[in-house]
Amino acid sequence: MRNIYLTAIIFFCVANCFAQDTVERKNKLTDSVLERFYVLKSNETIKQGPYKALFKRRKQVVSGYYTRNKKTGIWNFYSPDGYLTERFNYDTNNVLYEGPLKKNSYLAFMFDDKVNKTDTVTRPIKIGGSYYGYIPYLNIFQLPFDAYATNTNTDYISAVIELLVSPGGRLADYKVHLDSKYYNYHEVYTLDVNLLNEEDRKFIPSFLNGKPILSRVFINCFINDKSGLDFY
Repeated sequence: MRNIYLTAIIFFCVANCFAQDTVERKNKLTDSVLERFYVLKSNETIKQGPYKALFKRRKQVVSGYYTRNKKTGIWNFYSPDGYLTERFNYDTNNVLYEGPLKKNSYLAFMFDDKVNKTDTVTRPIKIGGSYYGYIPYLNIFQLPFDAYATNTNTDYISAVIELLVSPGGRLADYKVHLDSKYYNYHEVYTLDVNLLNEEDRKFIPSFLNGKPILSRVFINCFINDKSGLDFY
């Protein structure tokens, strides 16, 4: 019984110190995803403590922990329906689990090497899972014209992001394809990959029979009310 009381006292002291040294912050990653984290009161640019991201403020899509701005320990990444897409250990830099893609996924992949039926090939992996991990690639693109001013119904325009991933696991190219049969419109926009931070330019590359190869990731999107991109 004494040990139980001692453990409770220690836990209370640690929690109390944490609450005194940090303050909670919130930030909208997309219209649907809100992140909640803690920063040091002495320096609010430094994240410290538990981190989570919520889909429509209800369903958790990320859980993890920051230690002085560094992701540490095991992080879990989920789809909006609660499906575990990835588990990653930031201390050992290892993928502990990578879930299979669901049928009719908004993600598709292409390999620049010829793949035969007898070959073993893996898709490129984005740390952060197949949902949360790809949010940064949505956020850097904005429709290059004013849809309202031009009386354009964006429901008639499809958008596909194309990411070129090198055999070294680096993002080598970023394109957005906009197409509309209704408006007889097709444009391809290339964005500077340096608009993304270092973490978002890293992948685990595709492997063909154990050899890293060049690959492409395609993200099927729609244009949202703010003329940005979002997942289907």
